Amino acid sequence: MEYSPYYNPELETMPRKELERLQLERLQHTVRHCMNAEFYRKKFAELGITPDDIKSLDDVRRLPFTTKEDLRENYPFGLACVPMRDCTRLHSSSGTTGNPTVVLHTKKDLDEWATAVARCLWMVGSRPEDVFQNSAGYGMFTAGLGFQYGAEAVGMLTVPAAAGNTTRQIKFIRDFGTTVLHAIPSYASRIYEVMREEGVDPRRDTKLRVLCIGAEPHSEEQRQRIEENLGVKAYNSYGISEMMGPGVAFECPQQNGLHIWEDYFIVEIIDPVTLEPLPDGELGELVLTTINREAMPLLRYRTRDLTRILPGECSCGRCHRRLARLQGRSDDMIILKGVNIFPIQIEKTLLKFRELATDYLITLETKEEGDTMTIDVELAADFSTDDFKALLALEKNVTRLLKDEILITPKIHLVPKGTLTVSDEKKAVRVKDLRKLF
Repeated sequence: MEYSPYYNPELETMPRKELERLQLERLQHTVRHCMNAEFYRKKFAELGITPDDIKSLDDVRRLPFTTKEDLRENYPFGLACVPMRDCTRLHSSSGTTGNPTVVLHTKKDLDEWATAVARCLWMVGSRPEDVFQNSAGYGMFTAGLGFQYGAEAVGMLTVPAAAGNTTRQIKFIRDFGTTVLHAIPSYASRIYEVMREEGVDPRRDTKLRVLCIGAEPHSEEQRQRIEENLGVKAYNSYGISEMMGPGVAFECPQQNGLHIWEDYFIVEIIDPVTLEPLPDGELGELVLTTINREAMPLLRYRTRDLTRILPGECSCGRCHRRLARLQGRSDDMIILKGVNIFPIQIEKTLLKFRELATDYLITLETKEEGDTMTIDVELAADFSTDDFKALLALEKNVTRLLKDEILITPKIHLVPKGTLTVSDEKKAVRVKDLRKLF
């Protein structure tokens, strides 16, 4: 059966001026709607503005920022814009460092969320004939239910496998003929490792062809290695629970940036220090304003995620702007000996070496000589640890390339495959900062 390449052709290919008119209408409605929350009424009073002051898209810069701390301080329902009786579901963070962040949804919000995810899945070739398997956790974690309802909206047979139990995941992939899989990048690598251990060839023994990856920053090198290992096309997904979860932005088949659905969001890139807007093409912090939410719209939410808007149009025909691959978070930046370092810089360097596996751990400590960085990185399963000269040469080469990339010299520990603990259910821990203990 012939399908359109677009899930919603009218919205996805809408001329830019029409899209911006739609954005302004939705922004003005959202700002008025936000006055139902005391939090925003106070913010507007402090700034001396009213909803009537928003006359153009540029006026979004007059609106107050919203932060994760605002959500925590107004826990649980202080930013609600509808009565609780109109809310259908909530999601929240773990709250391990205080109050969790709570996000409310009406029935319409959930339907729009499912549509956004369906649009993403359709864009990368998912169709009703496909079998979709979700290895994300269900419950408060938005990736589980977000992808579930999006896949159902596409019309696929869904396998809600949930997180963990990799052997079972592989059995489901083989037995149910899974063609589309959702997994975080570190877990996708784990699935391949277990397949090798069990003698499963993903190209020969499975029907996998599409992989949706996200939830943790990853380099282009890691994506390419996953594609090569599993024999799939791996598409980058961006979601954030405060916006809705998955479905905020997604790569198209061109794999050159993530289309962010601008009929759902106003997009800004700001300098995380000065808070001033940055032009397209410059790296900064992503700020999002929801314009299609009922229960809990958020104005100028500071995501802390670092990216840039890619200039120009995409050859796929979609008019929605593209975000570059995330470079990490502004609050995840490592400052060592006066140098600013992001873990993803280290990852992309490590993955240039076929002798290395994908798991690594950066440890920061304070010693007599000052702050130090040690990187434990696993060797590939087929690399022999008996050849001392080869190990020493590899260690020197890795150290040299890392110094060129991050401008300091880390201590490299090459460890056998399987040494570092890998969780089947959580994002991989990449940095352990022990400096605060001294």
